[in-house]
Amino acid sequence: MAYRHPLFTDEHEELRASVRSWVESELMPHSLDWEHEGYFPDWIFKRAGELGLTGARYPVEVGGQGGDWGHTIVISEELARIGSAGVGMGLAVQSDMASPPILKFGTPDQIERYLKPTIRGEKIVCLGITEPNAGSDVANISTTATRDGDEWVIRGAKTFITNAVRADYCLLVTRTNKAAGYEGFSLFLVDTDLPGWNVSRHLDKLGMRSSDTGEISIDDVRVPADALLGEEGKGFYQIMWELQGERLIGASGSVSGAQMVLDRTIEYALERTAFGKPIGKFQVNRHAIAEMATELEAARNLTYDVAIRWERGEYPVKEISMVKLYAALVVNRVMNRCMQLWGGMGYSEDLFLERAWRDARLIRIGGGTDEVMREVISKAMGL
Repeated sequence: MAYRHPLFTDEHEELRASVRSWVESELMPHSLDWEHEGYFPDWIFKRAGELGLTGARYPVEVGGQGGDWGHTIVISEELARIGSAGVGMGLAVQSDMASPPILKFGTPDQIERYLKPTIRGEKIVCLGITEPNAGSDVANISTTATRDGDEWVIRGAKTFITNAVRADYCLLVTRTNKAAGYEGFSLFLVDTDLPGWNVSRHLDKLGMRSSDTGEISIDDVRVPADALLGEEGKGFYQIMWELQGERLIGASGSVSGAQMVLDRTIEYALERTAFGKPIGKFQVNRHAIAEMATELEAARNLTYDVAIRWERGEYPVKEISMVKLYAALVVNRVMNRCMQLWGGMGYSEDLFLERAWRDARLIRIGGGTDEVMREVISKAMGL
């Protein structure tokens, strides 16, 4: 009997089979078209909502399925099978990056107007953190929100925003009091049809091509006082909390994608012959494959172990940073070595591998760069 990690139960494996069936029947056949078109269609959000995938971890009373982090990990792993990682990323922003703060910090009215339709896939959300001059340094955000009577006036710009082109609203990180430092950030729920909100550019990217990524200009956008999410001045801490879950999701999906690449590479290595025998039988290649399998197993189980702690209500920032760092490095090593084994075929657009190789590079940047993760870990160690 195969070993099953304690994070998972029979219920999780039933969900895995269900998501895999959906991915293989409705999504995989179109993945290459979406890559070429530069976006995947909006109906996927609605369909994911109907299947309960955008609310798997949310309480039943807000329209969710009442699941846990095991369900979320299963979904991220199976979405990696699509062959176009931008789809999984767009859905992850919807379900596990931009919407959790609404549940944790939102008012009943905000939950009703924003969270519930997001879980149903009826409203699409984006997360507005990164700016032209504020990426890894979140504290350098310069987008401002200034109180004006019963309204807030927001000015600034955001870039590299997933779902930006089609989002119905944005969870926006702003600075409401520059003099207050970390105590001067606040979150807002901003409808994207308001005057002054503009998607100034649809960005082209090396990978994640099926995910629409936009640059946003915010020119005196007026929002009502009740657009503030949570407590004024606590936005920095609220978004730092959100990033922990984002890093787990990114790691689990990336490791899953790399495992599928390795599995297909092993099949190829046993079929492709050179100098009279399968290339997988050469010691140098056997050892490379053994090492890749070992590293992926370690990254996967580290992710699962930390997900259990997160599910139990702990706040293991150091360990989540380790997951993000280690998984990102392993995934990219695996992609590079698998491409080497495929040779010229791996470099060709005719094969899945060049797409997976491009998509994988983002995990070392998005949600916290390798360098930032090392800094978080070292500080947590007292260095």
